[in-house]
Amino acid sequence: MLQFTVLPVTPLRQNATLIWDDETLDAVLTDVGGDVDYLLNEVAQRNLKLTAVWLTHGHFDHIGGVAELLKKQSVQVYGCHRDDAYLFAMLPEVASRYGMRAEQFSPTQFLDENDTVRVGNFTFRVLHIPGHTPGSVVYYCEAANLLIAGDVLFRESIGRTDFPRGDSAALLHGITHKLFRLPENTQVITGHGALTTIGHEKQHNPFFLDTTWGNRC
Repeated sequence: MLQFTVLPVTPLRQNATLIWDDETLDAVLTDVGGDVDYLLNEVAQRNLKLTAVWLTHGHFDHIGGVAELLKKQSVQVYGCHRDDAYLFAMLPEVASRYGMRAEQFSPTQFLDENDTVRVGNFTFRVLHIPGHTPGSVVYYCEAANLLIAGDVLFRESIGRTDFPRGDSAALLHGITHKLFRLPENTQVITGHGALTTIGHEKQHNPFFLDTTWGNRC
């Protein structure tokens, strides 16, 4: 069975997530924004084998701890889409603006639409949904009804698009044409705050209540 626990990190309370297959004990961490010792302790307490880090996008609160983690443990780093490469280059500078430290690094592999990544026996499909950042991706596991949404979709909200290279039209299009076509019972781990489901957002998210689903999808 696929298991997960959400682990908010840094003063910005970004939802890093530890995901593991309880049969193989293989595990991944998503969006390692910081508090690396805390995250690795959560892995160790469960006697898991950390195999990779998955990143949803290039904002510093989601990637700021990766270089530190790689000094402590050698793992593969996947994601996000290469359109966020400029954010990786800016990482130390942007983190310092918020009074935080982060070292630059490069992912092992950037990801494209419909690429797949695995943890144990479970496969996640990558969906590229720009708008919050140009390279934002989400990870969807059909077998577990689970979506790692990063800052694309929140409980009754969506990701900000007022940053440079943000695009609200692209974000809304990606959510309606990709995420809202997933099963309504799909559990959504958001980048900050509470979890939700696809069905809940279709019914209650104020950004999508101005029209019918037949016209949008």
